[in-house]
Amino acid sequence: MSLIRLFSDFDGRIGLRTFWLGSVAVALTLLATERTLLLLTDHHQATVIIAFFKAFALFPWAALAAKRATDRGSTPLFGILLICAIVLPEHLRLVMPFGWRPSLEAIATMAWVVAFIDLGLMPSAAQEDGVAARPAGAKAAE
Repeated sequence: MSLIRLFSDFDGRIGLRTFWLGSVAVALTLLATERTLLLLTDHHQATVIIAFFKAFALFPWAALAAKRATDRGSTPLFGILLICAIVLPEHLRLVMPFGWRPSLEAIATMAWVVAFIDLGLMPSAAQEDGVAARPAGAKAAE
């Protein structure tokens, strides 16, 4: 699978290794961009550009999670919603009243734990094909 398709396509399946390598690549790219912008521009301008890059990083992470959720036997939407539940509460904290902040952090933490366990630790689901799952000498079901 090409890198462009890995980070931009929501179809297909990826294993644990590819999921982790892709996630680390997105995180390191985001971190390098953030550090570079803080060195090159003033703080206010850098925070605006960094917010844009963080929102943009949501897309490749969602693509990775969608493929990994498919590999785990779930729908791609499950992976996309998990990533959104992890990333979006951080951005909503700025506009929500103070009383909602602990709830948003709890939602993000729970989604992170579910994503870590389900997408990051669990093995691929066994793909059962009705024809291939039959023993060699079995008759076809009528």
